[in-house]
Amino acid sequence: MSRKKRICVLVTARPSYSRIRTALKAINEHPDLELQLVVAASALLDRYGNAIKVIEQDGFEIKARVYMVLEGENLVTSAKSTGLGLVELATVFDNLRPDAVVTVADRYETLATAVAGAYMNIPVVHVQGGEVTGSIDEKVRHAVTKLSNLHLVSTRLARERVIRLGEEPDSVVQTGCPSIDIAAEVARRPDFDFDVFKKYGGVGDKVDLTAGYFVVMQHPVTTEYDEALHQVEETLHAVKELGLPALWFWPNPDAGSDGTSKGIRQFREREHPSDIHFFRNMNPEDFLRLLVHSKGIIGNSSVAIRECSYLGVPAVNIGSRQQGRERGANVIDVSHDRHAIAGAARRHLSGERPKRDTLYGSGEAGVRIAECLAERELLIEKRLTY
Repeated sequence: MSRKKRICVLVTARPSYSRIRTALKAINEHPDLELQLVVAASALLDRYGNAIKVIEQDGFEIKARVYMVLEGENLVTSAKSTGLGLVELATVFDNLRPDAVVTVADRYETLATAVAGAYMNIPVVHVQGGEVTGSIDEKVRHAVTKLSNLHLVSTRLARERVIRLGEEPDSVVQTGCPSIDIAAEVARRPDFDFDVFKKYGGVGDKVDLTAGYFVVMQHPVTTEYDEALHQVEETLHAVKELGLPALWFWPNPDAGSDGTSKGIRQFREREHPSDIHFFRNMNPEDFLRLLVHSKGIIGNSSVAIRECSYLGVPAVNIGSRQQGRERGANVIDVSHDRHAIAGAARRHLSGERPKRDTLYGSGEAGVRIAECLAERELLIEKRLTY
């Protein structure tokens, strides 16, 4: 009897866990696969939500922890964190001896994972390649594509792009996005049946959500990192102008996040907002239930483009971070201007709810990914000989 195929999956940040969780579950349950889960970077850090606690609560066994985030959240520390991740992950892969390494999306940790795996002759599997966005993310995503052996993409257009990059069509599989699997679960059971403040704490006054509220999630843009403070201030003033409660989630640890965080802290100290409550992290189902029952989401997170399109949640997307990404009718785009943001929110988030869109999948991506990993061994081995 042949042994199970060892699949090493990297979870490196709060969003990447929700992007891959259903695939982790499907891999763990597949009779021919053995999950080797590695948690790294900001997923280990309390100030970014300590996603590892959620991962452990979900029952996953963690094979290794990799600390690789340097303080500073600027261009230099981003580059150095990538290098540190490459060094540390090479050791982890040498210890675990995986048959394949799975890396997700377009962050610097994704690049470090792909480089380490490729140089160690370990097949690299890339989830969510072929998409187009603003900032450095697109460069990283396409670089990871060229380092990978198997491409598990979310959309038809993403598959076409990966093939145009020179990858063999047989190596590019449209599985859908695993985060949509969680959105599909929430769509089936959308009840907001928990006290968000009691369960998750956070910072700020407990606000009354019964008359409606917004969700806000804004990250810095790497290529505009020196503008992060000004950009978040515009959003903060726009949310204040709207006059409804807001549940605001802390930014990712990218270059510029110090500026974003500083802007939030200064606004809190100066304005003492009584109707904005700030959170670091939340389990994916609870977060999506918040979104389903909200007026909509404001900011520049990909959750507004992906999960919210499936759930029919209106989204005001600010700035260039999601520029070029495929989107549904739930999204309206605005610049970093407080009056434009507030005006767009009034028009778009108070109107008729958009219809659900299956652009990024219909809820079976995790199982499809596990099946591909189990069935595609010969293809991966063949591509290693090129």
